[in-house]
Amino acid sequence: MTSSTLVTTRDHLFRRQHLFSPRAWTGLLIAIVLLALLPLLNLVLPVDHPLHISSYAIALLGKFMCYAMAALALDLVWGYAGILSLGHGIFFALGGYAHGMYLMRSIGRDGVYQSHLPDFMVFLDWREYPWYWTFTDHFAYAMLLVVLVPGVLAFIFGYFAFRSRIKGVYFSIITQAMTFAAMLLFFRNDTGFGGNNGFTDFKRILGFDITAPDTRAVLYWTTLIFLGLALVFARAITQSKLGRVLTALRDSESRLRFIGYDPLGFKLFVWTVSAIMCGIAGALYVPQVGIINPSEMSTETSIEMVIWVATGGRGTLIGPVLGAGVVNGLKTWFTSALPEFWLYALGLIFVLTTLFLPHGIVGLLRRFTARNARRTF
Repeated sequence: MTSSTLVTTRDHLFRRQHLFSPRAWTGLLIAIVLLALLPLLNLVLPVDHPLHISSYAIALLGKFMCYAMAALALDLVWGYAGILSLGHGIFFALGGYAHGMYLMRSIGRDGVYQSHLPDFMVFLDWREYPWYWTFTDHFAYAMLLVVLVPGVLAFIFGYFAFRSRIKGVYFSIITQAMTFAAMLLFFRNDTGFGGNNGFTDFKRILGFDITAPDTRAVLYWTTLIFLGLALVFARAITQSKLGRVLTALRDSESRLRFIGYDPLGFKLFVWTVSAIMCGIAGALYVPQVGIINPSEMSTETSIEMVIWVATGGRGTLIGPVLGAGVVNGLKTWFTSALPEFWLYALGLIFVLTTLFLPHGIVGLLRRFTARNARRTF
């Protein structure tokens, strides 16, 4: 490869692109405004009004947005860096547990046993909080844990895995093994995380009643803001010089090494950022759903995240957001109408997507748009 070829390759990697097109910015802002108006239909309109939206629907949409943020985080590493993780559920759950510790401390003496300790600790005859619960009664410290715990774990795990050049199916397997091991650990009662039941029966957040409609609306809006910021942040990464390197890393890691780049730092950065985003999504998920337990670390949860990304469109950012909404919307219907068939339906979705929609929902929309454009001209 000549020096001129190397220069051309670098110029291609570092070509400046716009964050979003004007049409995309307009569509994004319209979607955010419309979603932001939905809680007002719950707060302002009476229950018997035809446009009234129930509190259950608001909480459900908030949960879907948390899932969308987790799917977006996974798309950063899989869609752009080519790193398939089957263990992102651990980062989602750790963020949820970090926030859940604060929410459990906020219950105070309003639990069943009216103790300063959570009910599960009283039931196990614990006398005091474990050392790792220190300062978790402070909201700011809990939010720091939401970022640090998934981020530090991802950094340590990623450093040793990427330094050893573990990739492909082998990397996917060890991420799944890590998540499964963590799930077994959190199932134990002596770890101080509630065992099988996890954390639940939350009462307050920042002094406000967590079940009040106003609080639910604020949690919904907060989740919407973080999802929008995460989308813009992820887009900024993928459209930057770093994003060009990540794409080259996905397409041909050996060629990237040949032109003088060490993939370790790039992989480690995007892997850690993705884990932090997933942890924040988990932290937003817990107060809206009202529970966090080890099932969020199950291998099924992480595999579902992969299906969300594949269904929406890997490597598109907006696709995983749509995929998370569509798949979880179907899951909500199936688990209430035909619960015994949901896993079959989930498998069918993945098979049909792989065979007929390799680029997901976004790819289908792009084909449809291109076909209409050809007909117009």
